[in-house]
Amino acid sequence: MMKLASAVFLGLFCAGQVRAASRVTPILRAIDDNYKLKKDVRAEVTLTQQKVGQGTKIIDMTYFRRDSDDAFLIVMNAPENDKGNGYLRVGDNFWMYRKNTRTFQHINRDENIGGTDAHSADFETRKLDELYGPVADSPGTEKFSEEMLGKVPVNEFEVKAKVNDVDYPRQIFWTRRDNNLLLKQESYSLSGTLMQTAYFIKFTEIEGRFVPVKQLFIDEFEKGNKTIVEIANIVPGKLDDAIFTKAYLEKLSK
Repeated sequence: MMKLASAVFLGLFCAGQVRAASRVTPILRAIDDNYKLKKDVRAEVTLTQQKVGQGTKIIDMTYFRRDSDDAFLIVMNAPENDKGNGYLRVGDNFWMYRKNTRTFQHINRDENIGGTDAHSADFETRKLDELYGPVADSPGTEKFSEEMLGKVPVNEFEVKAKVNDVDYPRQIFWTRRDNNLLLKQESYSLSGTLMQTAYFIKFTEIEGRFVPVKQLFIDEFEKGNKTIVEIANIVPGKLDDAIFTKAYLEKLSK
């Protein structure tokens, strides 16, 4: 996805250790703090995916997330042939449910959601600060600069993965200088190929946090493919534990 949107929701350095106080790490932590809602949440998510030669596919889904253990449940509402299908993640277990066969299949977290480019990881809230660290040159200077993104003053900086289980081992971020909101993100493969560019277009404030409710993901590897993620009807608040069960997903699918 969100991508959650979004989402969606991140050490090895290029060379040596960063000797001066990091400018990047506090921004990564600020992004994490902003996106971390302190309550469970329910929302409606729409993915509009355009693929070359395949036209446009619109997918509507209802999304539930439990904050305490980052469990989530997704049930598909559209298109009609996917309606009632769903996904459930609890702990280390991730299941895909198929309504037509009434069966659950245990799948990996990198499985795509509803045939889109969104994966389980896009609906998790793993911390950027735990997954990525600043990239520095040989003297130990971080790759960090103050730029303009359109008319918005931003910080541009590069990070590299600390762990192996991330989609992209290298990223470049553009964040607002005034509040550290992430506005643009470029994602690179290990070889340095630009794979995806993401734009965080619109935010809404929920209980003191700014949630990206419209995002654009551009596939840079397969040119012409892109996905727009829109999040609506966000309702924070404690959700019943019964929601995060196979029985509840089957109930929603009827």
